[in-house]
Amino acid sequence: MPFPDEWAPVAVLDHRPEWAVDFARLAGVLGDALGSQALSIDHVGSTAVPGLAAKDCVDIQVRVAAIDEDVHTGLLAAIGFRRRPEPWNRVEVSGGEECRKLVFAPPVGARRCNVHVREEGRPNTRFALLFRDYLRADEDARRAWGAFKQRLARTVPDLADYGQIKAPATEVLMAAAEAWASRTGWRPAPAATRGG
Repeated sequence: MPFPDEWAPVAVLDHRPEWAVDFARLAGVLGDALGSQALSIDHVGSTAVPGLAAKDCVDIQVRVAAIDEDVHTGLLAAIGFRRRPEPWNRVEVSGGEECRKLVFAPPVGARRCNVHVREEGRPNTRFALLFRDYLRADEDARRAWGAFKQRLARTVPDLADYGQIKAPATEVLMAAAEAWASRTGWRPAPAATRGG
């Protein structure tokens, strides 16, 4: 859930090229703060897919060897990032497995973003990369997903309600993404570079 300073009705915008620029700047800030803790910093979510409509909130995945709540929270708090407190921002089920994660909001007044700290090699880390890469590769899926989100945002401007409705549709999308991954031999890029 957003912190009070982040609250706004859901709006899904046409793709903006500056999202990639914003990601690169944020990745640099996060990389400096996390140092060797960050195995990779990936641009994920809808803003990472050229041509895809999205909320104006950059999603960033930081891949780490193992989540250490105290270390990662301390390093990010030192540059103003706030750990989201909700239970679903600490664990998620992906591929039938419970996976740990941490999610951070930006400093007050900073560019809207979500920083997802996930462990390298885990199903939830793979999920974020597959979502991005599938929608980058499949124009029809990208167009349909963007149109769905824009229609949904126009009728359901509350973020919690929007998310509840979008979740089962995401499962359908990801079933198609898994079929695409099998067909093409897709594998996540190794966590060796900062970018995405």
